[in-house]
Amino acid sequence: QVQLVESGGGLVQAGDSLRLSCAASGRTNRPYAMGWFRQDPGKEREFVAAMSSGGVTTSYADSVKGRFTIFRDNVKNTLYLQMNSLKPEDTAVYYCAADVNIVKVRAAPDYWGQGTQVTVSP
Repeated sequence: QVQLVESGGGLVQAGDSLRLSCAASGRTNRPYAMGWFRQDPGKEREFVAAMSSGGVTTSYADSVKGRFTIFRDNVKNTLYLQMNSLKPEDTAVYYCAADVNIVKVRAAPDYWGQGTQVTVSP
């Protein structure tokens, strides 16, 4: 069992930066791939970024490439999403997720956090 808790969301202006955190607890000794997703009411859940358990391999949605960076600290059991040059279309609830498989983490992760709201005003 792995528990994930996101933090760092808030209300910002377009062009601002924000860093989201996801603290993991439970069986964190296992090599989990982790990722970030986002969803707004009435929209389908959207993949944002993912990282392999060792932190070597990363992937990003085209909409955030060059603006967002995913990284992790395995000693602290924490995943981060650095969000720069934020746009109003980035507004959503952001969720972190974990799975033992980096492919599956993008499609149907086994573990989810509760989400943190990010709102970007024009």
